[in-house]
Amino acid sequence: MSKVLILEDEESIRSFIVINLKRNGFEVLEAGDGHEALNLLNSVPDIDIALLDVMVPGIDGFEVCRRVRETNERIGIIFLTAKVQEQDKVYALSVGADDHVSKPFSPTELIARIHSLLRRVNVHRETAAKVSFHSGPFTLDLISKQFKKNGQPIELTPTEFSLIQFFLEKENTPLSRDVLLDHVWGKEYMGDPKIVDVNIRRLRQKIETNPSEPAYLQTVWGHGYKWKGQGQ
Repeated sequence: MSKVLILEDEESIRSFIVINLKRNGFEVLEAGDGHEALNLLNSVPDIDIALLDVMVPGIDGFEVCRRVRETNERIGIIFLTAKVQEQDKVYALSVGADDHVSKPFSPTELIARIHSLLRRVNVHRETAAKVSFHSGPFTLDLISKQFKKNGQPIELTPTEFSLIQFFLEKENTPLSRDVLLDHVWGKEYMGDPKIVDVNIRRLRQKIETNPSEPAYLQTVWGHGYKWKGQGQ
């Protein structure tokens, strides 16, 4: 049974989400403020997904996400918020979120987003026929779920891990935003397609010597992105 934490200070909204999560077979933990959420995230093992509201008492959702990502790249994080400005969506992703759902939302949409993210989270827990990829200074191991550059581990979120794996599987092949969305987020994904671009930028910050002139994760103008293994 997958374990989901919900951070939401409005009890009626939280109860509505909890009921629908439990109906769909999830184990649910509840937090009404940022401090409570952080305590649960630090003390309860194997939480798969965190659903974070932004405007909550104490530590806001953005800060909760940022602190979680300092020590845990494997948990899936979805923001639930009435803040719909473009900069808020981008900021949510930049601090480590995997997805963003704007209020009001339907239970069907939320459950679909959770299932889509869970598939990416579970990449860290499953083995595959090919257990590792090697490309230039990079190694991706599907058994240990580690990504390394020159032998040094690089921490990746579940979404970043899925993106890197797909790029390495399709090395030197241009991949459009639509192809990346379908493969990583799923064909049923209903969110903002710019989530691809934000995750690419975040990956470049982690893997490139000069993110503004990427040697590995390159833009192919008019086509999308590709992985150029040797950085040439």
